[in-house]
Amino acid sequence: MKRTLQILLPFLALAGAAMAQDILINGAGATFPYPMYSKWFDEYHKKNPHMQFNYQSIGSGGGIKQVTEGTVDFGATDGPMNDTQLKDFEAKHMSGILHFPTVMGADVPVYNLAGVTAQLNFTGDALAGIFLGKITKWNDPEIAKANPGVTLPASDIIVVHRSDGSGTTFIWVDYLSKVSKEWETKVGKGTSVNWPVGLGGKGNEGVSGTVKQTPNSIGYVELIFARQNKMQFGKVKNSAGVFVEGSLAGVTAAAAGAVKEIPDDFRVSITNAPGKDVYPISSFTWLLVPEKIADAKKKAAIKDFLSWMLGPGQAMTAALDYAPLPKAVVAKETKAIAKIN
Repeated sequence: MKRTLQILLPFLALAGAAMAQDILINGAGATFPYPMYSKWFDEYHKKNPHMQFNYQSIGSGGGIKQVTEGTVDFGATDGPMNDTQLKDFEAKHMSGILHFPTVMGADVPVYNLAGVTAQLNFTGDALAGIFLGKITKWNDPEIAKANPGVTLPASDIIVVHRSDGSGTTFIWVDYLSKVSKEWETKVGKGTSVNWPVGLGGKGNEGVSGTVKQTPNSIGYVELIFARQNKMQFGKVKNSAGVFVEGSLAGVTAAAAGAVKEIPDDFRVSITNAPGKDVYPISSFTWLLVPEKIADAKKKAAIKDFLSWMLGPGQAMTAALDYAPLPKAVVAKETKAIAKIN
């Protein structure tokens, strides 16, 4: 009997290990919140060793595509799914998909301009003109008038934009569409657009890398990427006429006015929001979670993570240059978790 137990023990140990096997949750999408998500997934795993997240930072367009195709358990996007995309998901899965705001952040205009040490100011007209290819010189009057006392070179402006489907792009062009009728009619908004001019870079990493390596260039990246890479980035004129630097305070101010009118599906834009302290290129970013999850363990794990993210997870945001969600939004989302069935 003793010999039999000695033989069985290794097999029993293996069986126990299999029963305690990790639950793997696969996700893909936005690069904008990737540093925050990496931190959250790591911290949550420490508290729940049986839970593992595999998140691919491939851009919001890829996140929407993969969650719609059913190749991942959740998607992530900085631009909410439009009505056509929602209908496409519903047709494929016979159920809906939920948007869960996670944090708030900002896009900032980054530039590489040798000899200019002052932080530049940009109007909406200047940024729209640059990305439309109409403002082509750094000493253009539209840029110069916002920067009195700064000697700007007569160099050609090199525009850098995202080459992949991107929520960071959605935020940028959503803002440009609000401040420029010409941009709205000629280019419009979306996670991908037909850029009139410029070089493409993949991800926030690709854009920031290209700007750093290209003299006289300008691009747009998420605030944390600009700070982590020690890049110059400009102030942007808000709807109150004030030039504001991208910051957590400016993002929080942008969200404050939107809280009262946030819809039940959480699809809302806070770019170019009113208020003198508002940073105008601010946004929520969202997780995309199917309403119906067949795997009971994964369903329970995702719901538990969402509850944790809306609680202790929010206290980790400021250290990574993201703004926490307003309390009213957290309360509303907590109720929405029950819709996952």
